[in-house]
Amino acid sequence: MPGTTLNPARRTHAGWLTVIGAAILMTGCQKAVRWDESAAPRTGQTAGSTTGRSSRGNPPFYEVFGERYYVLDSSAGFSERGVASWYGKKFHGRPTSSGVIYDMHGMTAAHKTLPLPTRVRVRNLTNGRSVIVLVNDRGPFVDNRIIDLSYAAAKRLDMIRAGTAMVEIEALTETPRVTAAPVAAPQAEPVRSTDVHLFLQVGAFGERANAQQLLERLRAGGFANAVIRTDTTQVAPIYRVRLGPITDVAEYDALVAKMATLAINETHLVTEAGSAAGG
Repeated sequence: MPGTTLNPARRTHAGWLTVIGAAILMTGCQKAVRWDESAAPRTGQTAGSTTGRSSRGNPPFYEVFGERYYVLDSSAGFSERGVASWYGKKFHGRPTSSGVIYDMHGMTAAHKTLPLPTRVRVRNLTNGRSVIVLVNDRGPFVDNRIIDLSYAAAKRLDMIRAGTAMVEIEALTETPRVTAAPVAAPQAEPVRSTDVHLFLQVGAFGERANAQQLLERLRAGGFANAVIRTDTTQVAPIYRVRLGPITDVAEYDALVAKMATLAINETHLVTEAGSAAGG
């Protein structure tokens, strides 16, 4: 279910006067943590400055549940694929990690490491729908989730009912100025036809023998959908071991969990053109 439940925040000091706010977000059966920094603005990072960075939410690093996250110095060239979730009315009207008030009807999002704020394009890999949002919050701190979208953004990507979607995010080059006013909601981009298949990449090797060894290990473990894709775009061929095609988020989550039991933790959601998927 896409509803949300907010638990009381528990604040604990960490490092250089930052505060971890444990406001709990429920998306279906998933829990996510919102992060808040209450430190005063520092020199050179005032709201609306020419740096474009928010005065809050941009420490060099922070920790949640014992895991450390490093905030990127720049969003230039950043792209990522994975699962998106969304958050709604239980956080509506509350401050985000950057200090801007969350508006569930605005086109915004939360990310763990992108500088705040950063404009990104988010594309639903299943239906091709695409929107542009402003990342001004931290989260989601849930396994396999890479971005938490506002209600409005999730609605335009047609993922409200499911609660999650497999997406691709791409940082845009221009840096927005920080303002206290809500961000105007841009129109959703036209739906792009998509003839792609989704795979979980579990290894990449310079030697085919190593890829073959992992392939055989996976198939012996019952993963009949394991394949090797040969990438010849590099100077030397790269042999990529993948599982798929993947049909939905539930299958993706299950595969990631199963890989963890095999001590395979470096996994990536990748796309293949329809013709390549059958090869």
